[in-house]
Amino acid sequence: MRAAVCPQYGPPEVVRVEERPEPSAGPGQVVVRVEAAAVNFPDVLLVADSYQVSVAPPFVPGSEFTGVVDEIGPHTTGFTVGERVAGTGMFGAFAERVVADAAGLTPVPDGVDARTAAAFGVAHRTAYHALRSTARLSADDELVVLGAGGGVGLATVQLGVALGARVTAVASSNEKLAVAGGYGAATLINHRDGELREALRQAIPDGADVVVDPVGGDVSEPALRSLGRGGRFVSVGFASGVIPRIPLNLVLIKGVHVLGFQFQDVPADEFTRNEVELRELLVSGRVKPHVGAVYSLDDTVAALRHVSDGRAIGKVVIDLS
Repeated sequence: MRAAVCPQYGPPEVVRVEERPEPSAGPGQVVVRVEAAAVNFPDVLLVADSYQVSVAPPFVPGSEFTGVVDEIGPHTTGFTVGERVAGTGMFGAFAERVVADAAGLTPVPDGVDARTAAAFGVAHRTAYHALRSTARLSADDELVVLGAGGGVGLATVQLGVALGARVTAVASSNEKLAVAGGYGAATLINHRDGELREALRQAIPDGADVVVDPVGGDVSEPALRSLGRGGRFVSVGFASGVIPRIPLNLVLIKGVHVLGFQFQDVPADEFTRNEVELRELLVSGRVKPHVGAVYSLDDTVAALRHVSDGRAIGKVVIDLS
């Protein structure tokens, strides 16, 4: 089979497409013939050995995929050959076939195409669980979304609107903001056009209820300052590469809550509820991931570079169909 391989740590350009042995499924596993794989920022970090965990090279990057079950391993139940599935893993998705634990796969709903299924998992699940169970977002809340043009940011805009919030989108370009506006963001702020703190004060004079931050860096503190009393600031990640330092007096004076999101912290009953609700939003068509760029397997380096340089709007997908 053909696969994109990271032979050594470095920038996206170290990755090369080559022939690899066909994988086989072990107990509790299946082999999936990959139709589409989404590119996420952690894929770039793993190739550079800059993520919080390391994968020893050579390895096949790619953490999010959809495809068709080709082979079922021993003692594996729940799926049949030919069934369409989606899944996530630390690595392995940028290949014609990937071995996956059956427990980590979900069936793809009828009528959902491969690119949509591949792009939906990580970003939209992160955004929805963060909004529902960490931020406790309510209808009519004022929601500020940082990095609103990226995968998680744009998903947060879409889902915030679907949950009835009034969304203020903050991004680094007018092109990204135009897409966020198309998905229902009521206020659009380019943080490179001026002082973000003042722009948020004018946009939300009574203060925001929730800030979701997948970016970090220089935009975090002014967004925190935009919260009203008792507001919730949810940190999802640091796509800027810079971990912000927050003056704790801001937390004390306003009585705001600074919260970190991780999937394992979501209570089991809420996790199940959130997954059911999110799947209903996908199946109904009320929410669909924005695929901003599509590459072939041969162009995996370009896809990783597109994400690495911060040019991605929504999700970037590698199409292997």
